[in-house]
This record gives sequence, C-alpha cells and structure tokens, in this order.
Amino acid sequence: QVQLVESGGGLAEAGGSLRLSCAASVSISAGNVMGWYRQAPGEQRDVVATITSGGRTNYADSLEGRFTISRDNAKNTVYLQMNSLKPEDTAIYYCAAKWPWTPNWYWGQGTQVTVSS
Repeated sequence: QVQLVESGGGLAEAGGSLRLSCAASVSISAGNVMGWYRQAPGEQRDVVATITSGGRTNYADSLEGRFTISRDNAKNTVYLQMNSLKPEDTAIYYCAAKWPWTPNWYWGQGTQVTVSS
C-alpha cells in the first residue's frame, strides 16, 4: 500500500518562505511522476507543480516562478520550496504520485499552508 506523508506546512507571513516535503512509503525512482496540488476553501483542487523521475518539471502559470519542485529518489521524497509567499497561496497542499503501472494517482493527507498579509 502506497502512503504519502506531507510535512512542512504552517503559518508564514507574506513575502516569506516555506518548504514542503512528501515522503513516499515505496520507491519513486521507476518512471514515477510526483506532484503538488493545492485546494483553497471553496475552490477546486489545482495542480501546483509536477516532476518526473528524470527531473522534468512543470508549474502552474500563476506561480510566476516563486515555487520550485524537486525530488530525492534515494530518499523517496519530493519537495516544494515556496518563496515570496502571498495570502492567495493559502490552501491545503497535497502530494500526489503515480507510477506507470497504476491507473490512478495516490494522494497524501494534505498539509495546511496559511499566509498572512
């Protein structure tokens, strides 16, 4: 059973930084795609960034280069470095993972990020 455990969320001031981590219970090195998604109150869950096992990344256009996704395959962990935080970044952030042989994405439980103005 795949488990994804997020950490690193919390309260930050506008302009500050946070680093989220997501540890997977299984290897993420074999053709895996990892992603970060977020859901604000009353909003749908949207993609923030994704990264392949080879390191190819994609970001939501709205981020304006403020966030960076990275991964450490040896530690089965993916990170999201969030800089220049804005109040509109406030949301629950979810880690997600998919392997070539799995039909669906696996999801973590989410971690709250709150940015004060």
